[in-house]
Amino acid sequence: MNVPILETERLTLGPHSRAGFDAYKSVQCSDRAQYMDGELTPMEAWNAFTSEAGSWVIDGFGYWTATRKDTGEAVAFVGILQPPHFPEVELGWLVTQAAEGKGYAFEAAQAARAWGFGDRGLDTLVSYISPENARSIALAERLGAVRDTRVQGSSPKDLVYRHPHPGAA
Repeated sequence: MNVPILETERLTLGPHSRAGFDAYKSVQCSDRAQYMDGELTPMEAWNAFTSEAGSWVIDGFGYWTATRKDTGEAVAFVGILQPPHFPEVELGWLVTQAAEGKGYAFEAAQAARAWGFGDRGLDTLVSYISPENARSIALAERLGAVRDTRVQGSSPKDLVYRHPHPGAA
């Protein structure tokens, strides 16, 4: 499956590529990964990166690398995944340290979510978030997601934030 290219005001969301891996690795191989699976080795980061890319072939959705239109710099990684240990399809995001607080993750997540509910026709999307990850919780809430205490996340400790479907009343 070809990865759709999404455009926002400031970003282009495109397929993962070797050119974006260093930025991805800068997130996954640092303390920025503490709320996910923890700091990864470079090989583990590569495996995660290529797994996200391969999800497009297996599931028809996956992660995009979000690059700034003005500089081409990779600033965030956002996408839709459902590996075997995820009870539901997740909308997730990572942002580089240099891009933190500039609204890139929000902008990219909005585009990915719109694609998931629209073009891909998904019925539901959730975000699994560590209770200690205040910035991701704030982003999920800014996106309009609401905590769903009726279900369990991919890890027993994760909070589940359910994103509103645009067709819901």
